[in-house]
Amino acid sequence: RKAATLSPRPQWCRLLPAARARWRSLRGSVPASVGGSSRPTTRRQAAAMHFSIPETETRSGEGGNGAYVAYNIHVNGVLHCQVRYSQLLGLHEQLRKEYGANVVPAFPPKKIFTLTPAEVEQRREQLEKYMQAVRQDHLLGGSEIFNSFLRKAQQETQQIPTEEVQLEVLLSNGQKVKVNILTSDQTEDVLEAVASKLDLPEDLIGYFHLFLVREAKDGAFSFIRKLQEFELPYVSVTSLRNPDYKILLRKSYWDSAYDDDVMEQRVGLNLLYAQTVADIERGWILASKEQHRQLKSLQEKVSKKEFIRLAQTLKYYGYLKFDPCITDFPEKGCHVIVGAGNSELNFQVKLPNDQIKEGSFKVTRMRCWRVTSSVPVNNGTSGPTAGKSEVKLELAFEYLMSKDRLQWVTITSPQAIMLSICLQSMVDELMVKKSGGSIRKMFRRRANGALQRSDSQQAVKSPPLLDSPDANRESIAKVSSKLSSVSLRAISHSSSSTDIRANDFHGNFAFEGIGDEDL
Repeated sequence: RKAATLSPRPQWCRLLPAARARWRSLRGSVPASVGGSSRPTTRRQAAAMHFSIPETETRSGEGGNGAYVAYNIHVNGVLHCQVRYSQLLGLHEQLRKEYGANVVPAFPPKKIFTLTPAEVEQRREQLEKYMQAVRQDHLLGGSEIFNSFLRKAQQETQQIPTEEVQLEVLLSNGQKVKVNILTSDQTEDVLEAVASKLDLPEDLIGYFHLFLVREAKDGAFSFIRKLQEFELPYVSVTSLRNPDYKILLRKSYWDSAYDDDVMEQRVGLNLLYAQTVADIERGWILASKEQHRQLKSLQEKVSKKEFIRLAQTLKYYGYLKFDPCITDFPEKGCHVIVGAGNSELNFQVKLPNDQIKEGSFKVTRMRCWRVTSSVPVNNGTSGPTAGKSEVKLELAFEYLMSKDRLQWVTITSPQAIMLSICLQSMVDELMVKKSGGSIRKMFRRRANGALQRSDSQQAVKSPPLLDSPDANRESIAKVSSKLSSVSLRAISHSSSSTDIRANDFHGNFAFEGIGDEDL
């Protein structure tokens, strides 16, 4: 097992003066041992574990001429693409030409002679750090140069030619929408195609997103992740070679107040209604017998808006429920069902004595969180099983339990990445709301006639899967005196015996300290 090494703390990690002073006082009252484990206080940014190169393969060139080393780039513990050193060097040169040598991180130097196994390992680590540094940089990681490189590499790795295909996208009620796309179409292109097929207006497209899900035998969906801008949806779903994996359209926001925007238009109303009905039927939204009777009556009358209005008053409306998993709260080894919504993570915990306890962790009380993965490594191997090893994922968040006590809470789940995405999007939404902004996402025409999001008009831009807080969020945080940014601390050891120290810390810019009046 290999761990991503820690990189120096970047510029965007620095605190605002007021927040820095606030955290000095808070940190001074928090014991070094939190949650039963000793944690060093060295401050530096942890390398993003989501982007990694955990393994290499020795491959033969075309026609069997000349062996070369291929580097397997993993995203979220899953093989995304396989590239050669020369390809990454080409990416580096493109970035330098576009953004300048002073912006782009240093690239591992060329070698004249054939690399020894030790040198291959050294280069692997250097290339991994390089990819992480590029991805963490707001300018470079979000650039079309970087994202298009990853999309092209993904397509080449899976050996899928560019051609027109029909892609099946599911709605929340199981209805199938078939769209004609190119295998090389990126996530935004596919989302646009689905919206066009459904006649969803342009100004509502940003309220929805495409998700990779796994369908169970009973028809229930297990959410894997949001599809990102650096991947090709058709390639992502077909490369899994499992018909249970599907692409699903679902709303992308949390605050039910934004339902009003969606319900203004017929197709938006129908999509939201279908999702609400499905969530009630699968038990995600709880309703009493009397409420079920009222809902059924509204369904029979086809009173969709009234149905949604009633559903908004029910427990867990708008929550995303996750598969049963394991947590260490309130004690290790507890089985839990986690729900994300209403600016919180809801826990339904089964204690060792079979007693069921329920509680919620508010996003505004989470100082930061991280995702940790364990990836088996088999350097120098090749074959169809490469990149498909079992990956263990954990989400851990540091929670302000009381005025002077922070505690780490860990969730062990294959859906840890999706949980992290939910936390980040809830924080983004809170920040925009508290600064008086709006989440209405606008689109503009690209030169080729297709649509894309306009950064200048898009108040909430859900960050790429691997992004940590960036400098731009600091200016948002200044809008409200009630908000404070936080530091990120790299922790070299964890209480978990399986922690491989591949940590990606996400600072919470919506964190609010607990005052005396809250206790």
